[in-house]
Amino acid sequence: MNKTDLSAIYRGYIACLNEQDWPKLERFVDDDVYHNGQRIGLAGYRAMLERDYDEIPDLYFNIQLLISDPPYIASRLGFDCSPKGKFLDLPVNGKKVSFTENVFYQFRRETIEQVWSVIDRAAIEAQLRHL
Repeated sequence: MNKTDLSAIYRGYIACLNEQDWPKLERFVDDDVYHNGQRIGLAGYRAMLERDYDEIPDLYFNIQLLISDPPYIASRLGFDCSPKGKFLDLPVNGKKVSFTENVFYQFRRETIEQVWSVIDRAAIEAQLRHL
């Protein structure tokens, strides 16, 4: 798979998340997917995303940076959203916050088999101090 193909697959994956098209998720995520070193499988991955949307109804994944080096994708995702209650154990409680997530993906053929993710919690903490 070349860089352009992998980037297109990743953009399709992000569109799937933003549309909350959960039946389509299996096209992008491996049955045995790992998240931050823990095997959660496709069902666990879907449950994690559904929980995210339940806790953050206005969640939208915005690709700010995308680097493709098959079989890897590196992405910086931007978010402007209003989590309903606690988020990352912080009392956001419906306030609008902006933050980024740096994510690395490893693909097996055309599906994601590994995800490593770090959310910029410090950015949220700083905003909450000024709200």
